[in-house]
Parts: sequence; structure tokens; C-alpha cells
Amino acid sequence: MFVFQGGGALGAYQAGAYEAMHAHDVDPDWLAGISIGAINSALIAGSPREKRVENLRAFWDMVSSQLNFPIGDHGTEIRRTTNDLSALAGMMMGIPGFFSPRLPTPQQILFNPDYRVSVYDTEPLIKTLNNLVDFKLLNDGPTRLSLGAVEVLSGNFAYFDNRRIRLDARHIAASGALPPGFPSVEIDGRHYWDGGLVSNTPLQHVLETNESRRDMEIFQVDLFSARGDMPKDQFEVESRTKEIRFSSRTRMNTDEFARKQVVRRAAKRLLDKLPPEFQDDEDAQILRSVGQEYDVTIVHLIHRRAAHATHSMDYEFSRASIDEHWQAGFDDASYTLKHPKWRNRGRPRDGIQIFDLSRERRLRMGA
Repeated sequence: MFVFQGGGALGAYQAGAYEAMHAHDVDPDWLAGISIGAINSALIAGSPREKRVENLRAFWDMVSSQLNFPIGDHGTEIRRTTNDLSALAGMMMGIPGFFSPRLPTPQQILFNPDYRVSVYDTEPLIKTLNNLVDFKLLNDGPTRLSLGAVEVLSGNFAYFDNRRIRLDARHIAASGALPPGFPSVEIDGRHYWDGGLVSNTPLQHVLETNESRRDMEIFQVDLFSARGDMPKDQFEVESRTKEIRFSSRTRMNTDEFARKQVVRRAAKRLLDKLPPEFQDDEDAQILRSVGQEYDVTIVHLIHRRAAHATHSMDYEFSRASIDEHWQAGFDDASYTLKHPKWRNRGRPRDGIQIFDLSRERRLRMGA
């Protein structure tokens, strides 16, 4: 099971991580994503296995094609300036296959309601998805797909799930419709925005909707790290606040679920000790509803901000940065899958075990 967080251009990290897992024959039976994580998830679920990496690469090459120029081996400050200029160019000209700026023509101003509520047109993304995603395979294939969005009027979280409804490009675009840049997406008379407005990670949804109470092995691929360094200037303050805001308290959610697993196990053991006359007691029935035993293994793969990254890191689509994110994801996932702790893992103690081996790799490298 793969869980993909939102994070714009940083999503290339997820694509690289998937390439490594694909090479190690780690195949998802369930993909859950928000925003760019929804796009990556749909590209995987909606492609034959032999074309998944190819279609991911096609998407990421397309969105970085406009900003494909040599940067060279420059220092941190020069690279930061280059990154910000790349981000500015993307904001002004749009990103190929993703979004284009709205031009202030009389027709747009007078007759297009989306012009008044958004800066960019996401029709290019719809076309890209229809070209790259096989929606029949996505809906009828073996992989479950869940995409998070938020309903504009109610503010409620919504998940589009191919086990409940038939998905199309609108559902994917809705999950990434971050205002005020992008317009909301209308589906069956309701309007939806980016699910990251409520929570940027679908981990909690996956843990709470394990209807069959089966054992789960989850690869949580995050694009923002809750842990970070003390900012040294205003630009680093902006970067750090963005990381805190969009990391969505992944480790806190994981720790809370671990505590619930301990309680579930305790409830089950207590029920087994009750004498027969108390088995049908009302309180015992409540305990039985939560006393389910299943094991959960969570693998954290978390993108770490490079020294030359700036607050524009999530909307900076230069080919150099996209390739760096992709390679970082590939390296982190490869290291994790080859690590002895992962290869020699046993059953979880107290129903849950958590691996954060790529962080160990970064600490060894001094990053």
C-alpha cells in the first residue's frame, strides 16, 4: 500500500521512490494520494505494470520541459537564485501539460467565472491525464485508488475511491485544485478543492478505512518533513513554515495509531479473560468492536529539503530540481529496501512497527 502526500514539484520524489520499489517488485494493492500525490497515484494505477515508470517519467519530463537548461556546479546562493527565477518563470508562463495562466481578454473577464476566482487554467492537466492514464484499467484493475479532496461549500473532506465510484480526470484534478491558483472542479453538482487544505496526507484515511481489518504494509511517501533546522533568515522561515503546515503531523498520526493498536490488543486480551456470563454484556460488546487484531507496518520515506532549496520548492519545476527530487526518492527507497532491518523484519510488536531508514541514511551522510 502506497500513501502519497501533496507537494507540487516535490512529487518527483514519489516517482523516484516508486521506480525503486517497482525494481524491487514491491507492487501496491492500494494507492492513496492527495494533490500531486493523487496524480502520481493515478499514473501508477492507470498504467500497465510495464509502463508505470515510463508514464511517470513522461509526466515529469513534460512539466519540466520548459525549464530545461544547464545550471552547472554553482554554490548554494547562486543555485537558490536560479531556483527562484525558475519558479517565477513557471508562474508567469505556466507549466506545460499542467496549467497555463489566464489571459485578461474581454471574453475571459466577462464570460468565464473561473477567471475571477483563479489565476491559472488546469485544462492542460485534464488533457495530460486523459493521454497518459488508462481509466478503464484504473477503475476495473486490481489496484484500489483513493484520492483526497475538500468540498468547497461544506469544508468537509471527501475521498474519491475507485471501489465505490468510477473515476475520471476530474477527480484527480479536484484533489490538486489548490486555490487561489487553480479553480475548483465541479463533480456531480459539487465543487472541490485540493485535499491538502484539510490534511496533506491520506495516512489517517487509510488506517481508518481498513474495513476488512487485514494486515497492512504501508509505504508513506511524504514531501514535507515535520523535522527541520532553525531558520537563519526570512526565506528559510517561509520554507520552514511551509514544511510544518504541509507535513500534516505524519509522525503524530502514526504515534496516535500505535497507541490505539496497544488499546485494541489489550481489549482483545481482556475479552478472552472474561467468564462466559459477561461475554454478552453491553460493555463487553463495545470492547469487542474495538478489540480487533491486525498488524500494521509503516515505512516512512520523507523528502528532505536540500541546502539550496527555497520557499518556492513546491512550485519550482526546473529539470535540474525535478531530476534531483526523483533521484533522492529513488536513493531513499533503494536504501530502505536493501537495509538489513527491513529485509529481516518480523511481525510487529503490539500490532505496529515503523521504519524510518532513509533518515538514518541522511544522518550518516551528514545531511
